[in-house]
Amino acid sequence: MYLKIHENAEGRVVAVCDKELIGKVLEEGDKYIDLDRYRAFYMGEIAGENRVKESLGDFRSANLVGQKAIKTVLDMGLIEKGDVMYINEIPYAQIYKI
Repeated sequence: MYLKIHENAEGRVVAVCDKELIGKVLEEGDKYIDLDRYRAFYMGEIAGENRVKESLGDFRSANLVGQKAIKTVLDMGLIEKGDVMYINEIPYAQIYKI
């Protein structure tokens, strides 16, 4: 998985995307994620499940795309299956801590 951590005035934004999805454009109905144009948002370090879990210990928001990324946050209990959205059978989720 790719992992990129963005720091801003509101806090930490964690972006995680399965490696094989970078460069693709996901589109179905009114849902759209451009993983080609916005590859820089997700492409940071190559990270395994443990590193991704560690990065999700403290965040303001998280954007996750792909089977592995979603499985990681489901395993952590940060989201439930009903929170997962799909575009062309590719799972994605956004998590916000308020």
